[in-house]
Amino acid sequence: MRTNEEMNNRFIAYRSYSLNNFACIPQINALTAEQQFDIKVIGTVFPFKVNNYVVNELINWGNVPDDPIFRLTFPQKGMLAEQDYAEIAGALNRNASKEEIKEIANRIRLRLNPHPAGQMELNVPEVNGVRLRGIQHKYPQTVLFFPGQGQTCHAYCTFCFRWPQFVGMDDMKFATRDVEMLTNYIQNNKEVTDVLFTGGDPLIMSTANLHAYMDHLLLTKPENLQTIRLGTKALGYWPYRFILDKDADDLLRLFERIVKSGINLSIMAHFTHPAELETRAVKEAISRVRNTGTQIRTQSPVLRNINDDPGVWADMWRKQVNLNCIPYYMFIPRDTGAQGYFAVPLVQAWNIFRKAYRQVSGICRTVRGPSMSCTWGKIQLLGVSEIPMGTFTKKVMTLRFLQARNPDWVARPFFAEYDEKAIWIDDLRPAFTDEGFFFEETKAKLSFENQLRK
Repeated sequence: MRTNEEMNNRFIAYRSYSLNNFACIPQINALTAEQQFDIKVIGTVFPFKVNNYVVNELINWGNVPDDPIFRLTFPQKGMLAEQDYAEIAGALNRNASKEEIKEIANRIRLRLNPHPAGQMELNVPEVNGVRLRGIQHKYPQTVLFFPGQGQTCHAYCTFCFRWPQFVGMDDMKFATRDVEMLTNYIQNNKEVTDVLFTGGDPLIMSTANLHAYMDHLLLTKPENLQTIRLGTKALGYWPYRFILDKDADDLLRLFERIVKSGINLSIMAHFTHPAELETRAVKEAISRVRNTGTQIRTQSPVLRNINDDPGVWADMWRKQVNLNCIPYYMFIPRDTGAQGYFAVPLVQAWNIFRKAYRQVSGICRTVRGPSMSCTWGKIQLLGVSEIPMGTFTKKVMTLRFLQARNPDWVARPFFAEYDEKAIWIDDLRPAFTDEGFFFEETKAKLSFENQLRK
């Protein structure tokens, strides 16, 4: 590992690897020919990109293929159904044309629920008959904005539910460069207090490009805007963005300017494993960001084969708090893409959460979860309960909304039949009625107008 002096006095050249050049990674020979072929097959359907920081400083190549960061960034065979894997593998083995391979891959992608939770149908607002494809607005207070230059990442997580942003299918992509549209929308929707820049990763942009968006927000400064959030994996996958990149200091000065304007700035940082918090680079990057007055909140899904262990989560939350970050969410992998490879049953996820939660002090217990971001909102599994029912006891799963399309649902507990195999809300049934959950009756008539203003 580099010393602090070496890190601070030497420019770290950025290099990324994709499906076309991953064989150039020096450590790739640690994999068998079969494992390398698996990467080609899975990477033909799902996006694959990794950089030299992840390769050299995060992955323990002596533990590959079981290393958690390797599984987090390199496509794995089990991510595709057997018949889909066989179809892509067959096309590659017979040297099919790029057009044919792309057609097969797109057909598979469309079967993998590329836009879960009604993102395309329910979250995109419409103004004067025009759909604003670079904005999503699901909850009254928070607008999501997809800056055009930020729709890629320093490296792709294999579980990412935003994978359709990166596979070249433009009709499935959210993106815009129209920041005036964003400010007008915020000004005209007074319930909005937060805007989340997302992607992709907004911090893959140059500081100059990020400046252009922020300058317009700060110049117009809608009176209802209180918080700007930046959803990013840069701290985990390229902390040099805040230290050694040529515009790193400019980026931090921009953060300071936002904070001094009176707007709260929050980095929504994605850390999936404690290994991402252990390098000198990430520790220095976090310190530099925090010194600007910016908050850092942390979140990740619980993932089979990567972090499905209470000790891993307890360790991660402690490390985050010790670096002055705020543990925020433990998510359930969304019902898209490779969910079947990563998902753990909801009951198991809850047990992981509570066993980790009880290991840490109260200062770590800002975290909420396990939470499903589904069509109706963010649903938290509070736990498993046993309810006396006369001569017998009924085991149920207790849930509540942390966020919801209908604000009246928030913090409202409800019950589902106990199901130790369920991995998503759609697998659950109400515990005390055959008529469906109370929120399901609104599904057929959900629209952007009524979801916000009921």
